[in-house]
Amino acid sequence: MRAGRERAGAQGRTLNRQHISSGSRFESEIGYSRAVVAGDWVFVSGTTGFDYATMAISSDVREQAAQCFKNIAAALTQAGASLDDVVRVNYILPNTADFEPCWPVLREYLGQARPAATMVSAGLLDPRMKIEIEVTALRPQALPR
Repeated sequence: MRAGRERAGAQGRTLNRQHISSGSRFESEIGYSRAVVAGDWVFVSGTTGFDYATMAISSDVREQAAQCFKNIAAALTQAGASLDDVVRVNYILPNTADFEPCWPVLREYLGQARPAATMVSAGLLDPRMKIEIEVTALRPQALPR
């Protein structure tokens, strides 16, 4: 993963934004970051089940969900957060029948955080993609003690 910092803003305002990249070809081809850190917040883009090292993807929705979380966890780690810091999650699945089989995987990775959640049924870019997961996390130092 790569990270970059940006310090330019509208109307002379200084922004402190960290851009995190997984190295996925989609990020450079489409023009987005895997995650953006803005203050204490970490916004992780919709993440699919591709293994970015090999660009392989399983045909099993549960395996894809697990790989999504591995990819998300890597971005969160680079941002100074973890899956336990996730406060919001959005699941996007083309086939709603695939959601329930994923529940044990979702519980495994987010059961401690128990974030607010939404599931949406929508088409995804590649027909091999069976789930996309987007999260927002609040870095631990921002949480009240």
